[in-house]
Amino acid sequence: MARWSPLALVVALLAAVGLYGSTAAVAAAPLTVAQAIATQNGSSATVRGYVVGQPTATTTVLRSGYPNDYALALADSASTTSTSSMVYVQIPSSFRAAWGMRTNPSLLGKQIDVTGSLSAYFSHAGLTSATAFAFAATTPPPTSGTTTPPPSDCPAYYAAACGKSGAALKSALNGIIRGHTKLTYTQVWEALKVTDQDPNNSANVILLYSGTSRSKTANGGDQNDWNREHVWPQSHGPFDTSTDAGTDLHHLRPEDVTVNGVRGNLDFDNGGTQTHPEAPGNVFDADSWEPRNAVKGDVARMLFYMAVRYESGDQVNLELNNSTSNGSQPYMGKLSVLKQWNLQDPPDASEQRRNQVIFDSYQRNRNPFIDDYKWADLIWP
Repeated sequence: MARWSPLALVVALLAAVGLYGSTAAVAAAPLTVAQAIATQNGSSATVRGYVVGQPTATTTVLRSGYPNDYALALADSASTTSTSSMVYVQIPSSFRAAWGMRTNPSLLGKQIDVTGSLSAYFSHAGLTSATAFAFAATTPPPTSGTTTPPPSDCPAYYAAACGKSGAALKSALNGIIRGHTKLTYTQVWEALKVTDQDPNNSANVILLYSGTSRSKTANGGDQNDWNREHVWPQSHGPFDTSTDAGTDLHHLRPEDVTVNGVRGNLDFDNGGTQTHPEAPGNVFDADSWEPRNAVKGDVARMLFYMAVRYESGDQVNLELNNSTSNGSQPYMGKLSVLKQWNLQDPPDASEQRRNQVIFDSYQRNRNPFIDDYKWADLIWP
């Protein structure tokens, strides 16, 4: 007859009367994402799911071009695209190097376990204050972060460009976005009322540099009107307002008439000695304009687009350089600063929405640098 140790005997007796659970009972199974969504009560739990991207807004989850390492989204299926079936995970600073999407894009599609508080994040079902991250038992660790998403994750629209860099990437992107549907300069007025609509007031548009909301009907050339700001100035080409570079919505934005006039055809750079009273946060001097922080990246990505979209054989061949004295030459600067702004102010939900509206309703082409802002450093290292 087997001899029991005193400790084993005590455990067996306690288990028999329900006072001591088995190891399996103590280590509860992870919640599914569906269960986590239904249990947003602040309790601590481990949730198991597939990484499906990075949330940047309540209804926006990116699957490439990740802006930072602050969050990821989990779902019960790796192919889930509906944000209502996802839980948004807040990544504490101590875990970002190993689990952030920008540093580790190959996490996409991997099944992981995350322990944290079942609490809302981005006003969405979430998991916050995480204390542990681990790969599910069947999931191999990912490879180290890569510069561009792997080909299997390449959106069909950009299939010809993914995996390329330098001149080859620039040429491939040009081939994808050229041949867009062109608007007249008159049509631009109405288009801007849609692409730049104030999300909090559908009767208004948001002005680029000023950041203020102004009535859609106050468009024109009078003081306190808004007009069509060419972020890449017409004189830097030069080009006119025929149906080509001069009417391309990807670099046209609403702006106050007087602010637009002061910006004129200045290149972009850090620093300045003057601030326009109707555009707080913007500074300028004799040869450059520095926009407010909230749109620095927007400005950079509009210029990146123009330099890729308009090449030899087009109305004008546009290029970026590191000068702020480009005059009427087909150049814009300052490239080194624009690259900094691109990283400092990655694409947000508003910019992504604008890109989608231009694609769906007007030009049928996209700004690639909004979809994946890291392409800029691959083209202009």
